[in-house]
Amino acid sequence: MNIARLEPQEVVNASSQLIVLQRQAYLVEAALIGDYRIPQLSESEARLVAAGLQWHVAIASSAIVAAIAYSKPALSLEVDRLFVEPRWHRLGLARQLILSLGSEPIDVSTGRENTPARRLYEALSFSHVGDTEALPGLWVSRYKRA
Repeated sequence: MNIARLEPQEVVNASSQLIVLQRQAYLVEAALIGDYRIPQLSESEARLVAAGLQWHVAIASSAIVAAIAYSKPALSLEVDRLFVEPRWHRLGLARQLILSLGSEPIDVSTGRENTPARRLYEALSFSHVGDTEALPGLWVSRYKRA
């Protein structure tokens, strides 16, 4: 397993693979939280690229199997998405990707009912900041690591 940072052109080149993987992973989260209105489920390749995020990916046998994308709008990194191909769940890839960001402060959010993600963030010393209703009836839990 290799963790790599993608350069902007590499994100463009991998966008079709990232979209497929993202949809597979967010379908699992949608089932966990009982809501399929997660924006990443309907995102296009063009929008994924246009978001201008920085990406780290986990690669196995030359295929991307997990990814984290983030921005740095202020004093902390803001994780925009973190996903793992379902066949690779529970192998520590999400943890490795978060750790690949270093020791900077990080803000992240997940579906309030996504217990596995919440446990991961809490195990990595993230503090629960609060819950927000992103869309009517769709609740998101926000976490911060200082």
